[in-house]
Amino acid sequence: MTRLNLVLLMAVLVSALYLVHTQYESRRLFVELEKTAALSRQLESDKERLQVEKRAQATPLRVEQLSRDRLQMRSATPAITQYVTYRNPSAAGNAHE
Repeated sequence: MTRLNLVLLMAVLVSALYLVHTQYESRRLFVELEKTAALSRQLESDKERLQVEKRAQATPLRVEQLSRDRLQMRSATPAITQYVTYRNPSAAGNAHE
């Protein structure tokens, strides 16, 4: 009878230790899951903020201002426009024949 009690006591101790280990592991994984969810929310917030900034930077007025300031570009006027005409060499060769 004592042997059976010892075996049962060992089984209870092993199952208790396994239960404690399982609870610890589940808590650790839950904390990791919560951290990951918080990071995901932060990244989503950053993405939205960056998209708003991108739209603000790409307005036609801003593009025009940057092209004038940084690239020294100016609007095309008839006074500074040069027209280039294209003559097809094969068509010109056929006209002489």
